[in-house]
Amino acid sequence: MTILALEFSSPQRSVAVAGAGRRVETVETGGGATNAFGMIERILDEAKIEREEIEVVAVGLGPGSYTGIRAAISLAQGWQLARGVKLLGLGSVETIVWEARARQISGACNVVIDAQRDELYRAKYEIGRDEWREIEPLKIVPRAEVQSRAEAGERVIGPEVDRWFAGGRVIFPRAEALAELALGRTDFVAGEKLAPIYLRETRFVKSPPRKVRA
Repeated sequence: MTILALEFSSPQRSVAVAGAGRRVETVETGGGATNAFGMIERILDEAKIEREEIEVVAVGLGPGSYTGIRAAISLAQGWQLARGVKLLGLGSVETIVWEARARQISGACNVVIDAQRDELYRAKYEIGRDEWREIEPLKIVPRAEVQSRAEAGERVIGPEVDRWFAGGRVIFPRAEALAELALGRTDFVAGEKLAPIYLRETRFVKSPPRKVRA
């Protein structure tokens, strides 16, 4: 199974190809406009893979950059319409944990991602040599809560954690990790089912009725 992975949820955006014994990744850093098509063309050329060979497009669903995630989802949806490929969406927290394990980080880790408004997305995992398990599910918490955990000696990892925690370990979600996680998965979804992970409650305020003057 040949997989094209798109991870655009953080300022370090990446594209990777995995399958048939090949592993290739390209990374762009900056967080601004991403030349997604240019990155894909470059990665396919390096891997010597034609577009028609891609069987699965895997997308990192965040949480993180809503604009970046939506761009990756739109690209995957278009690819499915054009080529009939299978689609897979995975949380970017999983790729961070996978990358942490690959760097031989073990034990309990708080995975944190910027949620704006002086808040953070946080999940806690126990990372072992061969596997990991979720201890506390992903939720939005005040930054002060994570600060107290860090001061108590708990490990904190994630993209840009050094902005808030001097002892935090910076680990970005990467397309290579996403592709590895996607290998062997069969829980594919239709394009319209892909959606960013966004835990905030959506609230709408109804406008007052328009005043009509006689």
